[in-house]
Amino acid sequence: MRAKAPHLTVDSAGTAGWHQGKAPDTRARAEGARRGYVYDDLRARQVTRADFERFDVIYAMDHDNLADLRAIADGPARLELFLGDTDVPDPYYDNSFPRMFDLIEARCDALLRG
Repeated sequence: MRAKAPHLTVDSAGTAGWHQGKAPDTRARAEGARRGYVYDDLRARQVTRADFERFDVIYAMDHDNLADLRAIADGPARLELFLGDTDVPDPYYDNSFPRMFDLIEARCDALLRG
């Protein structure tokens, strides 16, 4: 997305700090590498109150994370579910990382098209 829209600030953060400071899951990195993504410097971080000031829109991957974001929201950022009314399935337990990437890439392309 950064390559297609360099004027946008894109970031990723979790609503919980379980993996803070760690690199992405090895399966996500492997699937991302197959698609040309580079994760050399990416580390997990937790959402902060400053994010609600820094970003115009904050997308949640599922309804639970959207509820968590709403509970801590402090600022003008608009909160939305990334896929509209559908959760992005968690690939962790069923190893569905290719499907997750497909959904996220398709939605990013749609967002960029307006």
